[in-house]
Parts: sequence; C-alpha cells; structure tokens
Amino acid sequence: MDPLSDIIALLRPRAAIAKPISGRGQWGVRYRSYDPPGFTVVLTGEAWVTLGNQEPLRIAEGDFLLLPTTPAFSLCSKPGTPCMPAEPLAEAVRHGDQEGDPDFVALGGSFSIESANASLLLALLPDAIHVPASAGRGTRFGRLIELLSEECVSNYPGKELIIQRLLETLLVEALRWDIIGNNAASAGLLNGLRDPAIARVLRAIHEDVRTRWTVADLAGIAGKSRSGFAARFNEVVGCAPIEYLARWRIALAKQALLNGAKSLDRIADDIGYESASAFSTAFSKRLGCSPGRFARGYVAGVSPGLLAVS
Repeated sequence: MDPLSDIIALLRPRAAIAKPISGRGQWGVRYRSYDPPGFTVVLTGEAWVTLGNQEPLRIAEGDFLLLPTTPAFSLCSKPGTPCMPAEPLAEAVRHGDQEGDPDFVALGGSFSIESANASLLLALLPDAIHVPASAGRGTRFGRLIELLSEECVSNYPGKELIIQRLLETLLVEALRWDIIGNNAASAGLLNGLRDPAIARVLRAIHEDVRTRWTVADLAGIAGKSRSGFAARFNEVVGCAPIEYLARWRIALAKQALLNGAKSLDRIADDIGYESASAFSTAFSKRLGCSPGRFARGYVAGVSPGLLAVS
C-alpha cells in the first residue's frame, strides 16, 4: 500500500461519536483539550471556531474541519461572543435559543484510533485540516458531504452505519485533499507526499521496510545529493529519513506485538532487524521498555501515554 494507506490501516480510525450540534441566536461554548481526533461537518448556516490562541475560523455550510488532536477550543455564533464552559457529550446538543428552527446545524464528534500508535498521528499530520465548501464542491469530497447531509435527515434503515462509514471515508478524503491541495502545511507525512522526490522515498520505505536503507540509498531514489536530500527530507517531513524509517518500523512492531500472533524473531525479520536481540534493544531504547513488557502493559490496561514513541 502507499504510505497514507499504510498509516490509516495501522491507526484503524472509526467514528466513535457522531452527534448533531445546532444553535440559534447568539451563543458560545468553550471546551477543554482532549486527545481523540475531532471533526465537524457543517450542514446548515455558519459558526466560528477558535483553536487555542489562534484567530477565529469561520466554518459554513458544506465545510469539513478535522483536528488530528483536539486542543482547547471555542465554538460560537459570532466572534467576540462570550463562551460558556462545556463538556463533550455523546448526544445531540442545542446552543442558544431553544425555541424555533436552528440557524446553525452541524454533525460533530470524534474518531477513535488504535491507541498504541496514536502518537504516530500527531507526529505526521498537521494540527488542523479545513476543507471549505468552495474547495470541496463539485469534487468527490463535496459529493460525500451531500450524501452525509442527505443521510442525516433521512429515516432509512441502517442510517447510523451509513453515517459512520461516510465519516470514515471523509477522514481519508480530507487527508488526501490536504496532500493534493496547494494550502501551506506544517512538516509531516502529508507535506512529504506533496514533494515528488520525497514521496518516492516514502513509498520505497513503506514498500520494503525490511531493506537496510542508508541515507545514500534514499538520496539516490530522490535523485538528490546525500546532504541535499537529508536537509530537504527533514524540512518537509520534520525528521531525518533514517529516523522516519525507525519510527515506522517501531509502529509496525507495536501493532504486531499487540496482535500476539508472531514471535520476536519473526517481527524482527519482518521489519528489517538482524535478530530478535537487535530488535529488542532498539525497541527498549526508544520506548523505555522491552517488547514483552509493552505487550503485557497494554493487556493490563497501562496508559498508552506511558508507552508511546517519543
């Protein structure tokens, strides 16, 4: 698979919560930060989102906003509206005037992802992806938004399942849109996939993680000098090429350990280590625990934050 498909498959995103959010008149709410990736699809009207200390962002009908990790944010009818503290809920939420038809309707919620590699998402993706309706209209993304809007107001059997699957498809489309779009992005995997030379290198790593790649090997694939390639890779992806390779190998190893179907020797061979001993040493150095302790910790319910790749 290509690098983006590899990572999506590893993270196994699923729309954990999808609820209607509506408002009428003047209203504003403020939420604390929380870990799961959050999303908002605006079905009707407009509102303003302020992420942390950033400038307010207008979101309007047909817009999609994806937050790989959800910082403290406010949502309000107009900039400058006082915001009341609120807690995320799993059921429908109505803000402002409780009588009359709402002038703002959205579908919002969060995605659950495989916790063992949640840090991979944060390290490789931008802080936020905003797909405005003007960019998505007339495209596959716009058609998905239309299908989602239709499903939300329907009473067809299987409605909840279809909404969930459409949201999961929108997640992948948003990530793909960010790659092919011309919007500026912070360093990360999506930014790297925009650069043809770096994209070739990323595909080579993902297609054959067992190879004992060197910077010189990868520079040859990119068609650049060793030093020029290393500098460019670090600039667009946010880490050195061999560091990216190491992170991806460890991510695959973590998933294999949690699946529990392979021996350490097999895992080591699959991801390019000479032996189980070499793999265990590299794993322990990066995570601060042995592969066995890592697997047992997850079975016992140890917080993923204590065992995440740094």
